[in-house]
Amino acid sequence: MSLMRWNPWREMEDFFDHYKKTSGWLGSGQESLASCDWTPRVDISETDTEFLIKADIPGVEKEQVIVSVEKGVLTVQGERKTEKEEKNKKFHRVERFTGTFVRRFTIPDNVDPEAIKAVFKDGMLNLHLPKTEEVERKAIDIQVE
Repeated sequence: MSLMRWNPWREMEDFFDHYKKTSGWLGSGQESLASCDWTPRVDISETDTEFLIKADIPGVEKEQVIVSVEKGVLTVQGERKTEKEEKNKKFHRVERFTGTFVRRFTIPDNVDPEAIKAVFKDGMLNLHLPKTEEVERKAIDIQVE
């Protein structure tokens, strides 16, 4: 038997991460992690003309991916199917996640939701969010009664 040094901070991080994933906690307010089996990693970049979200979803069929926008929230969801179990095959390690996934992102005000384009190729989902002219917001004074 080997002894391991107890790290209470690591244990707390693991607990908090598990809580966020299972409860759908919003965290920073920029995105929400819903209760799901796994979460694809994304890169988000910005140019003068668009925002680009690149999601790694290898092993997922194009038909299994659903992209939608509702009330200013972009949702990417889908499922990676489990491979069929073969009788004479013994697995020594399984590290790839299978099952459902969901990612949600709040889209900026200067993005036209109807112009969003999704391109899926070679296990990579590219979401193009073209920018529109920024609407000038005015400060409004409200009378307190």
